Amino acid sequence: MKIKKRSWAEPFKIKVVEPLKMTSKEDRIKSITLAGYNTFLLKSEDVYIDLLTDSGTSAMSDYQWAGMMLGDEAYAGSKNYYYLEDNVKKYYGFKYLVPTHQGRGAEHLVSKILIKPGDYIPGNMYFTTTRLHQELAGGTFVDVIIDEAHDPENEHPFKGNIDIKKLDKLVKEVGAKKIPYISVAATVNMAGGQPISMQNIREVKEYCDRQKIKMWCDATRAVENAYFIKIREKGYADKSIEEILLEMCTYFEGIWVSAKKDCLVNIGGFFATRNKKVFEEGRNLVVVYEGLHTYGGLAGRDMEAMARGIEEMVQLDHIKARIGQVEYIGNLLLKAKIPIVKPIGGHAIFLNAKKFLPHIPQIQFPAQTLAAEIYIDSGVRSMERGIVSAGRNKVTGDHNYPKLELVRLTFPRRVYTQAHMDVTYESICEVYDKRKSIKGLKMIYEPKYLRFFQARFERLK
Repeated sequence: MKIKKRSWAEPFKIKVVEPLKMTSKEDRIKSITLAGYNTFLLKSEDVYIDLLTDSGTSAMSDYQWAGMMLGDEAYAGSKNYYYLEDNVKKYYGFKYLVPTHQGRGAEHLVSKILIKPGDYIPGNMYFTTTRLHQELAGGTFVDVIIDEAHDPENEHPFKGNIDIKKLDKLVKEVGAKKIPYISVAATVNMAGGQPISMQNIREVKEYCDRQKIKMWCDATRAVENAYFIKIREKGYADKSIEEILLEMCTYFEGIWVSAKKDCLVNIGGFFATRNKKVFEEGRNLVVVYEGLHTYGGLAGRDMEAMARGIEEMVQLDHIKARIGQVEYIGNLLLKAKIPIVKPIGGHAIFLNAKKFLPHIPQIQFPAQTLAAEIYIDSGVRSMERGIVSAGRNKVTGDHNYPKLELVRLTFPRRVYTQAHMDVTYESICEVYDKRKSIKGLKMIYEPKYLRFFQARFERLK
């Protein structure tokens, strides 16, 4: 008998298991109420399938765990730092490395070094912590992503691309000297894990060279971006992920990375550059804010695991399975006509909360509401990426109203099986079936910065 389609399975076997706590719906209603309907404030032990984030939640390999036993915990000159430095040179192509405790530590240093008060930083859609660090340094972020990125239904294969006309308009308005660098994300988290094409990176580089503007990249998920270039962009099908990643990095003066994503570790980050002056300043400041320049707030064993994770992240079987898991549940949802951001992105499925709950106005936080409802139904934890994440206008104090009001279900690497994806899919379908009876929320507590982490809500009657 001929089989039309062969089944897919994870390219690893399970060596250690972590038992999960099974809860009742009544338990979950109590938990989400105590958490103020904010999934970030839930206790981990009360979560069944945790899709809150892929940051630091991946499973390390036996090769990485073996490396943990080789941690050189010397305060200065750890051998693990030099191994990490060698692998950053080999796989990213940058000579100079500054390790940090995680990605936002690197964002902070880069912003502090490069941005002066009154500067403007164009980028392909904001990311929460990146924009805040740029603003705290005195800069103003300006979105120059293509319009297609703000449309969940548009199936442009590279919705992370930069609109050079928008960029040029900004340059003409404020002057190139007011733009210290362009902030390029690969992939673009807030757009739905959407990639930027190599052609667009090259075109932006040519423009920036003419204007004498530097290019820096948030390369946190650059391996996922490289995979999309391989499968979607002409001329790259026969190139390895390693080759594509290296080419991408040649167009940038530097990168910052949260190693808790692509690099397959639970903590860590870095910035890397080919600019010796920026490196020297970063190496000076890291001592003030993070730790000595050869550990940057990390244990030696953490740097060893990161160096080994960099070797594993570019393996095609790994990245194909990682994105394939996201595509699996995404295609199920599309078949069921559940509204999601299209095309399916790299690290997460993004539910279109505006279309999912059209009766709930944005001021009543539909994405926050939907994330809470999914948790109540099944114990699956997701997160809001909409009006709460967008924060407030720093001039008027009013809410920012983004076009995208999304719920992100983010998949840790090498953690969950296809069966967990089926449970998640069925839960979303169950909530969708009862969507008309769902009521919105009102915010009852709001912190000053990055409110989506700690804001609290209550159900509207």
